[in-house]
Amino acid sequence: MARYTGPSCRLCRREGCKLFLKGERCVGPKCAIERRPVVPGQHGLLRRKEKEHGIQLREKQKVKRAYGVLEKQFHAMYEEAVRRKGITGENLLSLLELRLDNVVYRMGIASSRAEARQIVAHRHITVNGKPINIASYSVKKGDVVAIKENKRALDMFKSLKGQKPVMPKWLEFSGDKLVGKILDLPKRDDIDLNIQEHLIIELYSK
Repeated sequence: MARYTGPSCRLCRREGCKLFLKGERCVGPKCAIERRPVVPGQHGLLRRKEKEHGIQLREKQKVKRAYGVLEKQFHAMYEEAVRRKGITGENLLSLLELRLDNVVYRMGIASSRAEARQIVAHRHITVNGKPINIASYSVKKGDVVAIKENKRALDMFKSLKGQKPVMPKWLEFSGDKLVGKILDLPKRDDIDLNIQEHLIIELYSK
């Protein structure tokens, strides 16, 4: 499967904001946005006036990169959001939030979505008791997400014991039991990234 293998910090610099792609590094003094807050490349210091299409495109790219989704996947999610009842932009964000890799990240099991994808791919996560190794798997309200029992002794999960990570109100996770649950569907207010989803809808609607 195709995936981006270049430097993650370069993506944050290109979008001009923190996408939290590298966990702890993103909140420390080594963050690329803090050290070099310019667009990468030899012309990064030049100021360019973005046109309407460029602004819409940058917003789409920002969301894609934050959630680690490729264009084909993202467009399929947009089409699914259009088919659903409600506001298309909010439907799109809800579909992104309900991806299993994002849920693992939101529960505090992983420090970044990239790490969460790796954890899922290595079959460390179960949904309703069944091992799932597909990062794009969409969870539903009431689903129980847990770390596989025979993987709980791994060093990477020992640090979760006793912790109470901050997470959206639509999720819960017990650091002692290493089990979480989807309490509700995510609402627009639960999205912590600065996203203007209407720009993405306008871009795809042309």
